[in-house]
Amino acid sequence: MSNNVYVAGVGMTRLGKFPERSVKDLVREAVEAALADAELALPDMEAAWFANSRQGQMEGQNSIRGQCALRSMGWQTRSIVNVENACAGGSTAFNQAMTSILAGQYDIVIAVGADKQFFPDRPDEMFRAFNGGIDVYKVRDFFDPLVALGQSAVPPTAVDDIQFGAPGRTFFMDLYAGMARLHMATYGTTQEQIAAIAAKNHRHSVHNEHAQYRKGMTTAEVLADKQVVWPLTRSMCSPVSDGAAAAVLVSEAARKRLGTRRAVKIASSVIVSSSDRDPADFDRHTGRIAALKAYEKAGAGPQDMGVCELHDATSIAEVIQAENLGFCPRGEGGALALSGATELGGRIPVNVSGGLISKGHPVGATGLIMVRDIVRQIRGEAGTAQVAGARLGVIENGGGFWGVEEAATAVHVLGPLVR
Repeated sequence: MSNNVYVAGVGMTRLGKFPERSVKDLVREAVEAALADAELALPDMEAAWFANSRQGQMEGQNSIRGQCALRSMGWQTRSIVNVENACAGGSTAFNQAMTSILAGQYDIVIAVGADKQFFPDRPDEMFRAFNGGIDVYKVRDFFDPLVALGQSAVPPTAVDDIQFGAPGRTFFMDLYAGMARLHMATYGTTQEQIAAIAAKNHRHSVHNEHAQYRKGMTTAEVLADKQVVWPLTRSMCSPVSDGAAAAVLVSEAARKRLGTRRAVKIASSVIVSSSDRDPADFDRHTGRIAALKAYEKAGAGPQDMGVCELHDATSIAEVIQAENLGFCPRGEGGALALSGATELGGRIPVNVSGGLISKGHPVGATGLIMVRDIVRQIRGEAGTAQVAGARLGVIENGGGFWGVEEAATAVHVLGPLVR
């Protein structure tokens, strides 16, 4: 049984809105890139884990999605496991692929994530597809109490337009707005701090040739952008995206046999689900629980992390998750961003890729895109976005919503590089 698992190859497509491209097309590009990066071929793969969230709802491909996508590339007879875990699907595929190697079942496997979400001729259906990310029997039970939180933080001049089923956005934006208001009311976090995080990530995305948006922004420009739901403006929210990513994982024995020189160790990978808690009890947040478990398994702590990619579906999430990951005390996530610590060149650069708000968020692929970004950082292959001396990196990826937090949260610690 192998004691260590490594990422040997990573690949992704450019992210954006591609009505002319199919899931199969996106998968082919990402898989071929990951295989080339690992200097391996498809027949070398012993099994695959395939994450997708939208194809069943939008195209009627309710099952065997991985078989359809990979068979078109020539995959036959070997195992394919389909994974659906909302926005954490790609991370779940990664985690389960790793676990299969640790269990001694395989030596060389691939985790793939892909989603095609943009259907310009079906906008209402496109946004309704997000509704499955919450218990459909309890939507209003969760929605109404959460968006009512933190009302004391709303200034009298703000347009208070939280509403269920608002046109032109997913209700997740309303949920995140409720989370933002609670954090603002509890800790004094400001809209300017949230905007500063968004501006940072938009500046970071200029370096990322795969990003959906590559336009730098200032904090003032973010604040002046179109309001989605207070305190969130459009520039603070992730877009609808199409794209795919893949990662090749190998055992210790396979790494030595293949002579892989650019392998990145998976120090830990955990997935936790949400629990019942008081909304203000952030120390029991699923992101905090997952981070503590991941650090313990890795034998490391937040002080050892050189770079981080986290799930900023909206910019308030970076405030909360930076605290959960231990980069600052509780309640100081906004001040951390204003200090410059999370900027490229700062103490702990966060979302150097541009984050979900600027890089893009193709749900089933997002977790694996984060893996690709951190692997490239640890290898020293991130070009103008390279974080100097990044030996270990941490990833936080949340999925769906249950109660007052993400329904599923994955945290991985990657590194060091093994030559």
